[in-house]
Amino acid sequence: MEREEQEKIFSKRIRAGKRTYFFDVRATRSNDYYLTVTESRRYQKDGDFVYEKSKLFIYKEDFDKVAEALQETIDHIKNELMPHVDFAQFNVPEENHDKADSHGVDDQDSELKW
Repeated sequence: MEREEQEKIFSKRIRAGKRTYFFDVRATRSNDYYLTVTESRRYQKDGDFVYEKSKLFIYKEDFDKVAEALQETIDHIKNELMPHVDFAQFNVPEENHDKADSHGVDDQDSELKW
């Protein structure tokens, strides 16, 4: 089995328009765990679709700090900057997304392909 497949423990994919977010739990050789957050964006270039990917690594010692800061930031946007927006309108079930898979991601395998 390939090293890349051995270290993947858990994966969650979120589709968001032309973007797809991947939350992957990975293991180090010493059986320690960390989180990678990957954004894959689709755009058109020279008549073809191109995917741009950005990746963020979050290590166990930072999990609580990152989760707290993310929640605090989201709450600030929702409650202070945009209290008039009904954010529930953006909660579209996964099965209602484009069935043709406009994100370039295989529905059967949520792992990001490089």
